[in-house]
Amino acid sequence: MESTPVTPSRRSKRFQPLVTPVKIDAFVDKTLIWTDPPCYIRPTVYEDYQVLQEDEGWQPGPGVQTAFRKSFKRTKNIAPASRKGLSAHRSAVETETFEVGDTVLVETQSTKHPSVGVIASMWEFQSKEDREGENLQMMIRIHWFQHPSELPRVRAKREHFENEVYFTLASQAILPPSCILSHCTISEVPPTAPTARKRSDWVGATAEENKIFHCRLAIESRSNIYYDFHWEAHKKQALGSSNEDLANGTCWHVAVETTPFRRRTRKPKKLQDIAEESGDDAVRDRDYENDEPPSEPDDHLIPSVVDDASDNETALGGPIDDVPKTPSRKRKRALSTPKSTPSKKRAPKLAAPTPHSKAALRKRSRKAPAVRVPPPNLTQEHYNQLQNLPPDPWLRAMHVLHVAARPDVLPCREEEYSRVLRTVEELLEEGSGGCVYISGVPGTGKTATVHAIVRELKRMAENNETNPFTYVEINGLRIPEPSAAYNLLWETVSGHDVTSDGHLKTSAKEALKQLTRHFSAGARAGPAGHACVVLMDELDQLVTAKQDVVYNFFNWPTIAGSKLVVIAVANTMDLPERVMTGRVRSRLGMIRTNFQPYTTQQLEKIVHARLKEAKEGLEEPPDVINPDGVKFAAMKVSSISGDARRVLDICRRAVELVHPKRRAARTEDVKEVIKVLQNSPTAAYLRDCSLHERIMLASLLRCIKREGIEEIKWGEIENQHVVYVEALTSEGDPSRKPTPVELGLVLDSLVASRAMIIEDGVNAARKHPRERKVILNLEQTEVERVLSEVGGRLWATALGVGA
Repeated sequence: MESTPVTPSRRSKRFQPLVTPVKIDAFVDKTLIWTDPPCYIRPTVYEDYQVLQEDEGWQPGPGVQTAFRKSFKRTKNIAPASRKGLSAHRSAVETETFEVGDTVLVETQSTKHPSVGVIASMWEFQSKEDREGENLQMMIRIHWFQHPSELPRVRAKREHFENEVYFTLASQAILPPSCILSHCTISEVPPTAPTARKRSDWVGATAEENKIFHCRLAIESRSNIYYDFHWEAHKKQALGSSNEDLANGTCWHVAVETTPFRRRTRKPKKLQDIAEESGDDAVRDRDYENDEPPSEPDDHLIPSVVDDASDNETALGGPIDDVPKTPSRKRKRALSTPKSTPSKKRAPKLAAPTPHSKAALRKRSRKAPAVRVPPPNLTQEHYNQLQNLPPDPWLRAMHVLHVAARPDVLPCREEEYSRVLRTVEELLEEGSGGCVYISGVPGTGKTATVHAIVRELKRMAENNETNPFTYVEINGLRIPEPSAAYNLLWETVSGHDVTSDGHLKTSAKEALKQLTRHFSAGARAGPAGHACVVLMDELDQLVTAKQDVVYNFFNWPTIAGSKLVVIAVANTMDLPERVMTGRVRSRLGMIRTNFQPYTTQQLEKIVHARLKEAKEGLEEPPDVINPDGVKFAAMKVSSISGDARRVLDICRRAVELVHPKRRAARTEDVKEVIKVLQNSPTAAYLRDCSLHERIMLASLLRCIKREGIEEIKWGEIENQHVVYVEALTSEGDPSRKPTPVELGLVLDSLVASRAMIIEDGVNAARKHPRERKVILNLEQTEVERVLSEVGGRLWATALGVGA
């Protein structure tokens, strides 16, 4: 009977070591020979050639079978230390034999040192057309160990022994034999005391030190949960499995306990009597009421569980008196089984979590509230300095009202905080990648909120309340060019220690190549692959003409198994629609959060929250600014931009103004400060500009918002200027459209006063005048404010001020 073809399932390869990508020829090695006949032969299935199919589209021919072996021998030419006295035809040859169950060092991509693994199985493809002695594809399945240096940096730290490794529950990879470097030794006896060995010490150790390891725990690397583990017993049990289990590699998986951690409840009296009569402690302590059937384990508590190990006990005989009884070992020995009934295979012993991991699982089982308030941050430098300031209410108020101060709490952004935190936390828990786009005008708390979210995620990961991850922040204003973002991300992904070793001396092109190989590794994964959270602040500055940087950062999270979470922060809500091409928008996804400008009530709440911080520790401090003055400043700012930094600056200057008088700032003081700010040199210059100079500045602002970049072609400014002549002129203004020569004179006037800068130099002289780039040399928000005040409601609407 012919079997129905089944669509092969794609197994997840997340949280595994990234191995150097290989070509199909790498699986054909002339230096390797099998040392034993096939121990198991079966028809080829998709899992056997998945790596070849994903890399090169290789498909097995008709009649191809998979032949599993147990050992192979590799010969390697060794150059002698001195060639004196050796003939030209003689050379040193080293022979190594590798068997199933051998622990080996494996060459990987994302770490400087080799990874550790155990050979789970090995096979080749055979067909009737193959000639005897012909070199065929040879596959090796590696089950990984994990070194502490290969774990995410943001995690719950624990002491470990020197050269200690952890056995992964079910992390495997199919590799060519050439990736295996040498044998290594795994023992269960560690050194006398744990050590806090650094990542660089691993590389600096001798070759012999790096071949002797100790393993006493198993790990689920995605959730950072540890289990008690005995390597020798597990190895003996795996090697004693059937040939079919050895071929599939499932016998090396670690079965773990799936009992949910819940509050103990009182058990029925009848079941207690049964437990007492059995005389077995395990049965007496079992929580019958909270037990769940094996077919429905708590996947949210323990993510990786071996399915075929769920039936850890076998029921013997039929029901007794309609009372559910759990057989104990003592009862199993007492009962007799008919000789004709074959005994079932005994399931492996389930691995129990360590005490710290049990506590972590209990924490994760608790449901988080729907809306979470940003946690207080008591480690900020500004508030540490506040404790050292004299007990002067005015000085303390000026300190906390400074725009550079970061408050302990973030008022008025609880909803956005909860939404973004929940999204990123879910992506980390699922082990998947994704993009979160955050937009809003400057001064609406975007970056401060994201920093609070990252602080909370780090705290949760360090307390084992969420999955561990690695974090990197990329600010578009702090890097020399957009492509430099590749270097920063590769330093983090590769585990490079910038503090001790400095920045990597690699080009952006090489970093891009390594990142592409890293995130596209697919089945060639290894122990160093883990979740990574990237904050891309000032995304507007990373947009280039080709848009290749933003495309790559948004495309990598969509690759299966990348585990990359990108949080993009920009000042423009519709930046993807206006600037980015269709392929970039499709990678961005639909997870977007927009920070609206602050309202008057929200701005008041922000100022009062900071003033309250300044009064802490003082006995009956006087008010340094009246509530009416705060309200007036908030109303003035919210009507223009809603920028919290603006209202903080106004209130701070008002307090500074009344400090010598030792009284509270009134509304009149706030008005005086606002008048001084409005009469800045920039504002005075803009008020003296001619009509067409102001229209040209407005045209440049419009083009900047439309294109999303600061460098605008002169031809686009000319076109927008002609449009604005009709839209922004009133009855008393001249409505004649200027000629290109007249527009050139207006541009020369603005360039001469350094309000605008035009591209200059030899290369610019070769361009057509309309192709030369122009940038604004004034503060954009100040230009928008003054032009809207001078031009009135019509100009404010065109510039989008107060919208």
